[in-house]
Amino acid sequence: MASFSRMQGTGSAVAMIVGSCVSLQFGAALAVQIFPLAGSWAVTAARLAIAAVLLAVFVRPRVRQWSRAQWKVVCALGASLAAMNGSFYAAIERIPLGVAVSIEFLGPLVLAAVLSRRRVDLCWAGVALVGMAMLGIESAVHSTSLDPIGVLFALLAAGFWSLYILTNARVAQEVPGTGGLAVALAVGAVCVMPVGLMQGIEAFADPKVLAIVALVALLSSAIPYSLELAALRRIPRNVFGVLLSLEPIFATLAGWLLLHQSAGVLRLSAIALVIVATVGTVVTAEKKQSSTIDPTDELQRPSQPSPV
Repeated sequence: MASFSRMQGTGSAVAMIVGSCVSLQFGAALAVQIFPLAGSWAVTAARLAIAAVLLAVFVRPRVRQWSRAQWKVVCALGASLAAMNGSFYAAIERIPLGVAVSIEFLGPLVLAAVLSRRRVDLCWAGVALVGMAMLGIESAVHSTSLDPIGVLFALLAAGFWSLYILTNARVAQEVPGTGGLAVALAVGAVCVMPVGLMQGIEAFADPKVLAIVALVALLSSAIPYSLELAALRRIPRNVFGVLLSLEPIFATLAGWLLLHQSAGVLRLSAIALVIVATVGTVVTAEKKQSSTIDPTDELQRPSQPSPV
């Protein structure tokens, strides 16, 4: 009976993570469809603001009790969220969703390799880089080449994802609960707002556009985080990290179904290499035996969603 209950718990956790990945990537695909109306940076600002309000209503952060040090780390997290989300949306405005997500996964992979300094982690990062080289080859030999500016934005998003992981870890240490994330989302919205205003945020005066952005905020923020937090209570973090590495697959599927983005053999192979590298990083991190807690272990498991 106990083993059956554990199986049920694991099965529901897997369903939650798959649901999170689907929600996150289909939310991103939905966002792409309103970029022509408002621009990627304006959508980023509006989505972060809506997500901040939704989260604040539920967690009610006690900001009056925060110290100056706590405010600093929360603002740093907000700035990294703004840069990560803005860069990612600017990337998927120009290149296929699955490709952008795969490139973005380089961030935590390279960060884990640098902080770990283990050869095996460097090897996994190398596998992911081979995948990126394959994307470059495909772009060179096919007429439908990848937009270099879009690739650059995806690489920036990867770098800012690494920064997000570091700052989020600091916020988790300094600020109890999830109030820090709610305020960080608001800070991120304020950071992106100037660029969003220049792009044409007046498009959100249209109730239909605003409703779509609110739906994007739910699909890309509220629902994924709720499902992932529930899943983490049922399965180990290493299993969670392995399942989360399937995001590029769901991103490619969402791009194909909603955005009519095709993917050739080279592109699919490149995405597969990124997934293999991510799974390898998570699994080998779990096999590392140590009598003390290694602060880099959490960074070797991409256990946080890509753009919030």
